[in-house]
Amino acid sequence: MPHAPERLTHAATRPVIVTRSSNESLYRRALESGLSELQARLLASRLPGYEGELAPLVTPSLRYLVHPQKLADGRRAAERIAEAVVEGESIGILTDYDVDGITSHVVIRRTLVELFGVPEHRLHSLIGHRIFDGYGISLPLVERTLALTPQPTLVITADCGSSDEPRIARLKAAGIDVVVSDHHALPEEGPPASAYACVNPTRKDCDYPDATIAGCMVAWLVMSLARGVLIEWGALPAATPKLSPWLSYVALGTVADCVSLGASPANRAVVSYGLTLINRMDAPCWRAMAERLGPDSVPFNAETLAFQMAPRINARSRLDDPYEALNFMLAESDGAAGQHLSVLEDDNQSRKAIEAEMAIEARALAVAEIAADAPAVVVFVEDGHPGVQGIVASRLVQAYGRPALVLTRATAPTMLTGSGRSIDGLHLRDALQRAHELAPEALPRFGGHSGAAGIGVPEVLLAAFKAAFLQAVGEQLGDTPLYPKLWTDGELDVEKLSLATLDELDALGPYGREFDPPLFEGRFIVEALRPVGADGTHLMMELSTGALTFKAIWFRALTPGELPAFGVGDTLHCAYKLNRNRFRGRESLQLMVEHAEPV
Repeated sequence: MPHAPERLTHAATRPVIVTRSSNESLYRRALESGLSELQARLLASRLPGYEGELAPLVTPSLRYLVHPQKLADGRRAAERIAEAVVEGESIGILTDYDVDGITSHVVIRRTLVELFGVPEHRLHSLIGHRIFDGYGISLPLVERTLALTPQPTLVITADCGSSDEPRIARLKAAGIDVVVSDHHALPEEGPPASAYACVNPTRKDCDYPDATIAGCMVAWLVMSLARGVLIEWGALPAATPKLSPWLSYVALGTVADCVSLGASPANRAVVSYGLTLINRMDAPCWRAMAERLGPDSVPFNAETLAFQMAPRINARSRLDDPYEALNFMLAESDGAAGQHLSVLEDDNQSRKAIEAEMAIEARALAVAEIAADAPAVVVFVEDGHPGVQGIVASRLVQAYGRPALVLTRATAPTMLTGSGRSIDGLHLRDALQRAHELAPEALPRFGGHSGAAGIGVPEVLLAAFKAAFLQAVGEQLGDTPLYPKLWTDGELDVEKLSLATLDELDALGPYGREFDPPLFEGRFIVEALRPVGADGTHLMMELSTGALTFKAIWFRALTPGELPAFGVGDTLHCAYKLNRNRFRGRESLQLMVEHAEPV
């Protein structure tokens, strides 16, 4: 079994296949609770040190959700929203432009209109433009808010606002109350002082037990509290429906924002329940997506949301106006949803081309970083597109096994903007906070959470920022060896290569960040192979072990024009997932190869 070397050569980027370690105590408890040996193994290898109850993780259910009254400022926020509803105030809904922000927007808007009876004309949708406005409550967004007629007297944020005190203060000075709902880490000085309320589970004084929930979940909890307040005041009948149907949107936003699906009963519950709602196909947006992906894509699972739906919704905001994504999610007919989705699909294809070109340039720039054995990759792609920074950063993390920040020019002269992605063991937002302490002028603006973050850096201070950030990362990681890793669940017996095993694995879902989909390793003989895809970068194969032969696909196995390093008859050591291949109503087992090397 290959094990991780202490240090790879500087230029090495081939992933190392590493078998996960196991929490033996949890493994025994899982077996005693009735899980199969394979399920117990998977659970024990994903939750090191976990000592809590198994039921909330193994059988996700809404009954494990904690009441939102435990959220600091939750009641205050709910009462202000209820007051605005009762008094007929004009309300602004201000959210981020990514999937978490868009789904938060849908939750708030649909609740106000459909449950609270707020007329559409009293609502203003405020979503920043990724390129021209930047993240959060940006100054351009404040100016647009102040220019509205009628001007809102309340702004509800979601998935942003925790680090925007100066802009919130400006709105407050204009007579606008700001209720912040967010999940990003708060600045050292705490919640924004000018906000009427700040609901954020990462607050130090917050009793809500799960700080990993997504922004859309925080918004859902706040609006649920507002419903309770309105019923308590007699402004709504007690029979007013709960917000449970909106958990379909919360499931999408939670998966897309890469928050923890490990030791988080809340996240596991909303994704599991939300997928059930989505697969009823009650809303035009879900039906349009299913039609786009084809009948064999249904039922959707968490990976469908993460790798099929989220990129299409995100693509518009990466390249253009984010409102197209909002209109798609809110579409009231299949025809309208299909039209909006066509626009998102075109943008997604453009995004892929831009991303591919920028990733090549970023990797070329990263060579020096790797040669210097830096603990993180920080690259400035001078002509890069700011809309794909995060995706390219993810590609660098996959390639080099270390945190990555990708910067491009900002719309403001002399400034750079960037997005980062992290690795297990590094809290990216904390590292940026430390970099700010070391060189405050070099990092005037940043925000995010453990796995992802955004930054603003003056171009002339890029070197100072980079030095401070590398020091901060080094302080957190210490001597941790850094290289690309593929964590596997070990080998799978030949008789386990079946659809029945896939059912067994699916029963333990949903899978996502900190609860990775099962990945196995093993040796197979190549019976057939051929490059596929428009540019020939994917490999379709037939792989055999013993008397069994399986179809297999390895996406992005090759660079354009490259030939495989192996051929028919060779034995491969593969890291692979089990996949249910549906074709014309029939199902068969397919292997999804993540990495393979000739033996």
